[in-house]
Amino acid sequence: MSKEKHIIPVQQGDRLELAVETLASSGDGLCRHEGYTLFVPTGLPGDIIQCEIVKTTPRFGVARAVELSRQSGDRVEVPCGVFPECGGCKLQHLNYDSQMKFKVQSVTDALERIGKIKVSVPIDAVPAERTLHYRNKGSFALSHRRGKPRIGFYKEGTHEVVDSSTCDTVLEPVNAIKEWVRGLMQQHRLSIYHEKNHKGLVRGLVVRHAPETGQSLLGFVTTTGEFPPKFVEQLLQRKSLVDLGIVGVVRNFNNHKTNAIFGKRTEKLWGQDFLTDRLGDLEFQLSLTSFFQVNPFQTVKLYDCVKEWVLQKPGPVVDAYCGNGGISLWLAKAGIGVTGVDESAASVADAKESAKRNHLPNCRFIEGSLEQFLENPDAIGSAQTLIVDPPRKGCSEQVIDAIPKLGVERLIYVSCNPATLARDLARLTDYSIKAIKVVDMFPQTAHVETAVLMERTQSL
Repeated sequence: MSKEKHIIPVQQGDRLELAVETLASSGDGLCRHEGYTLFVPTGLPGDIIQCEIVKTTPRFGVARAVELSRQSGDRVEVPCGVFPECGGCKLQHLNYDSQMKFKVQSVTDALERIGKIKVSVPIDAVPAERTLHYRNKGSFALSHRRGKPRIGFYKEGTHEVVDSSTCDTVLEPVNAIKEWVRGLMQQHRLSIYHEKNHKGLVRGLVVRHAPETGQSLLGFVTTTGEFPPKFVEQLLQRKSLVDLGIVGVVRNFNNHKTNAIFGKRTEKLWGQDFLTDRLGDLEFQLSLTSFFQVNPFQTVKLYDCVKEWVLQKPGPVVDAYCGNGGISLWLAKAGIGVTGVDESAASVADAKESAKRNHLPNCRFIEGSLEQFLENPDAIGSAQTLIVDPPRKGCSEQVIDAIPKLGVERLIYVSCNPATLARDLARLTDYSIKAIKVVDMFPQTAHVETAVLMERTQSL
């Protein structure tokens, strides 16, 4: 018996008028035409848009907005000159209250549709007071055109760099340093990496800035070639670096054909190979490649939420995927005994140094994957609460299967991806959800940060 063919009611190049019904989890407007789903980037609920079909598949299509026939009441003026071409921020045209409602709904939809979880507790929203100029790190992509460097972020779905002199989401010193480097690169005709032929020197530019200390760290991601001597001489002039607040210049080597930003080796070119940042009463050492939340203003709110939950039933804590130890140190400052686990050697080194700086002997860090230590739980010790803060791909099946066997009474899951959060929570059937908070770490974007408190419902 042949499969039923799906009849697609539109073709590429067709023009039609569409009414935007809602926002998809991607932040794109979602429309329907004769039962067929169409996504319209920049479309907002309430818009009626003249569109051109640019892509069709059996399940959905993509349309380009040509003209607004009727404008959503939630639409606002956009400050960025390269929106929506730049793929960094998809929601700048949506008023901020509606951005928060969208993010809470994204979590609700993921839990119900992907996890098949009936959400029986309120989802609390923690909005940002600062909705622009909040990011403490800029990881910029590079290309060149007509002999001039292009520095910015990738156009969505491509590796085409959208060049811009400013980014409205990063802290202003990051923009200033990036533009100073651009001038030097252009003056000395620095070779820029071309990913198709795997030739060229500079692959990326990373600038970290600590708003509380005023310190910045400048990093170049390169292949194994050499910088022009005159470029190095001018780059490392002390006066320029000090005037810009730069405390260190480093170089990370990545000679692989990969989409990963960093390679394994980093060397210092000038000053320090780290900067010092502060959150609350804590001091943190941050190297170029170690993980740290990019929004320090919202990070304090997230950490306070985790601390409040842990203190409800205090006891030893294991902080998995701990990065540079942010949550671990925050809890240790409150008198809680914490073991942090992370597979990044650079992050663990930073975390150990930060624990020393803050005189927190009740906080220890061990290097390795969580999967590795789950095979030998004695290495991390017993815990009352397990905190997991995995990357976007979520926890591995091995981790999810092992969590109930650890005997922890409470689990706090911090996630930057509602889809993998829902997938993982659905499998943690020994635990029930007690609280959910959506902390907006990424205003103007469709990215969502969620913290979930769970308690064991079944005994071992």
